[in-house]
Amino acid sequence: MDIGTKPLVEKPSFVAHHRIKDDAWQSLPAHLTGVGTTAANLASKLGLQDMGELLGLLHDLGKYSQAFQAYLKSAIGALNQDEDEDWVDAKSLKGKVDHSTAGAQFAWHALRQGSIQEQIAGQILALCVASHHSGLIDCIGAKPDSFGEDVFNRRMQKAHASTHLNEVLEVADVRLLERCKALLDERNFVSRINELWSAIARNNNHQQIGSRQVAQQQFGLLVRFIFSCLIDADRIDTANFEHPRVERFRPQGRYASWPALTRRLENYLAALPPIRAIDHLRRSISEQCQQAANRPAGVYTLTVPTGGGKTLASLRFALHHAQQRELDRIIYVIPFTSIIDQNAEAVRKVLEPDEAPQDRGRIVLEHHGSLTPEQQTWREKVLSENWDAPVVYTTMVQFLEALFGAGTRGARRMHQLARSVLIFDEVQTVPIRCVHLFNNAINFLAAHCDTTVVLCTATQPLLDKVDVSKGAVRLHEAPELMADVNKLFDDLRRVDVRDQRKPGGWSDQEIATLAIREMERSGSCLVIVNTKASARRIFELCAAETAAGITAHLSTDMCPAHRKQELGKLRERLAANLPTLCVSTQLIEAGVDVDFGTVVRFMAGLDSIAQAAGRCNRNGRPEPGIVHLVNPQTENLDKLPDILIGREKTLRVLDEFKQDPARFSNNLIGPQTLSAYYRYYFFERAKDMAYTVPAGEVAQTDTLLNLLANNTSAVGEYQKNHEAAPPICFRQAFMTAAKAFKAIDSPTQAVIVPFGVAGRKLVEDLFAAYDAELDIDLLRTAQQYSVNVFPHVLRKLEEAQALREVKPDTRILCLDGRYYSDLFGLATEPVSPLEFMNV
Repeated sequence: MDIGTKPLVEKPSFVAHHRIKDDAWQSLPAHLTGVGTTAANLASKLGLQDMGELLGLLHDLGKYSQAFQAYLKSAIGALNQDEDEDWVDAKSLKGKVDHSTAGAQFAWHALRQGSIQEQIAGQILALCVASHHSGLIDCIGAKPDSFGEDVFNRRMQKAHASTHLNEVLEVADVRLLERCKALLDERNFVSRINELWSAIARNNNHQQIGSRQVAQQQFGLLVRFIFSCLIDADRIDTANFEHPRVERFRPQGRYASWPALTRRLENYLAALPPIRAIDHLRRSISEQCQQAANRPAGVYTLTVPTGGGKTLASLRFALHHAQQRELDRIIYVIPFTSIIDQNAEAVRKVLEPDEAPQDRGRIVLEHHGSLTPEQQTWREKVLSENWDAPVVYTTMVQFLEALFGAGTRGARRMHQLARSVLIFDEVQTVPIRCVHLFNNAINFLAAHCDTTVVLCTATQPLLDKVDVSKGAVRLHEAPELMADVNKLFDDLRRVDVRDQRKPGGWSDQEIATLAIREMERSGSCLVIVNTKASARRIFELCAAETAAGITAHLSTDMCPAHRKQELGKLRERLAANLPTLCVSTQLIEAGVDVDFGTVVRFMAGLDSIAQAAGRCNRNGRPEPGIVHLVNPQTENLDKLPDILIGREKTLRVLDEFKQDPARFSNNLIGPQTLSAYYRYYFFERAKDMAYTVPAGEVAQTDTLLNLLANNTSAVGEYQKNHEAAPPICFRQAFMTAAKAFKAIDSPTQAVIVPFGVAGRKLVEDLFAAYDAELDIDLLRTAQQYSVNVFPHVLRKLEEAQALREVKPDTRILCLDGRYYSDLFGLATEPVSPLEFMNV
């Protein structure tokens, strides 16, 4: 950043942060210029480096006020109550000294009277600066207590006596202010914002493509992207000052080259000899992916039946594509943490080989979930991940949080989605209520952020066929990476799916008996159920009638390390052709690499059934595997509407298949059957795809799509009260929408569990940790020893005093070892020793 040839002239009293370890202070100009430099670099992905720099320079401008300086110094004891007249009671003032509005007002006042393009740019600047601690604020309020209010202008019109703007302009570093004014006068970012704005409007203005609502949501995504650059830059600069040595852990884009990583994959694939017939099919799929890598940016589909080797085939496409287009990173978005464990481990073995020790731990990053809650302390700023790696594995929940979640933690990562290859593994698991939000975000990233998207699954969910006026995926004109999908399904057909429904349903004992009989017949059997309660019941019945070690259990109550251990045992038994029976929730059915002789599947959505079938005869033995579809007598799906409605539509398809199997090419889980299922399912769920928000959370029942787009109800209320339209360009209720958004029905809190010797040592080390670098390593390890807990379970554990906080200022929770079972994982009651002896 060029703000002059001489160092900034600063008054020693103007400070931004304090480092306790050595009683050092970060000067305010150093922080503002540091954030500006980093934000400019991040925002350059969209050609908005000037805006990024300006945001960095302005974001903490209010800290120049005497009120904030007194607050900060009093808070850490640099001012003495008895000796310093500037001393204030910092505890009572926490969160009350406004330091974020001054910079927002400075930018808004400079641009609000200009052209419409200047007003747009000015509002973006002001929104980002004013929101950099809270998350993006509402423009027009949609909550009951602010319905129809111009929240943005209320903030911009806040008295200067409270925001300290006039005082700040008197005392702030002159050359810093001159740089801000120069950037505002040059207006380079205004023209670039106008280009992006026009492109978004143009892409969504055609009657056959979309609507104003879609464009408005994407305008909001542009704001969030820019906001993301500021938040990440601020967190990085703050963390680097407070913990100087932590900077060496941040590659900040300095990765191994794409050609080097591509060579590693190609060498690995060349050393894999095709042994079975299915290996030749997998090689063909992989080669087609490599050949498709020279395609331009866009949204593509990779439709391959389960067992077709999508993991390495999609990586081959992504590496070659990233190399040819000189992109920044590859991000895999995966539905379940269990698949992250497996896929990341397989890819790490290829891209972080033993012969490249310098890259160990620096190529593949796993980000399962959140060990820390959203309200970040200074310590959590250091511990948060920001996807700074060339190959990232994360969950659909974390992806959606980056785009739509509340606060700043998820938003911080959004800019990393630009200039990337996004691979959605098992894309059919997109939450139904998020479909339009997801589709519009994917289109925004592909059209405006130089990102290529691959929707990867055996069961494509027809995201391009939903209501286009609310948002349908805009696929490339030649979207499919495979040459002949129907032939692939025929060639990879390895199972016989049998509809075993019976009147009254199957009892638990009948299901257990069927599973044991099928294990004895075929050598192995996998039972997949819809609830953890069912898994436990069926497991206990099967375990009681089989020899020790034969029957296993898997569920999300078990931490990743525990599941990984159990899957390892299962694979060893399966490879040795030992009798093996596993009872699992649906976590095993999407992408987990296991191969059973038989599968018993509780009735569910046909997409889930197809995924379950992929765990049967996965490696193409001559004798077809058998998949039994059963309807259980005892199953409560009232709180699982996605499964309940999916099961209902599957029953319709099963009945139609019985009447005319030729209509579906005699394949119950083939492309034609799945297309029929999705047509019925999406028609039934069309009203749910815009994410309904009930009254109470908002003034009137609304949708998240509307809140993040036109915000029509709130804007209508404003017009009714003022007899005029709101005098601002952005009218979205950003904060209201973000607080209403939940990627899953109930937000979860990660709890670290003391599983095994390594888990117990991890917990001990976390309590003993004092150094930030060590904390980062430990928390990355802790991803493998964490269980995501729903609020009602968390309450039970808290009431039982089964949780301990690692550090007072982190809110990182560890579980009492008595509440973790080596069989079932996390429990809400102490685990009895009898449990281990009886089963």
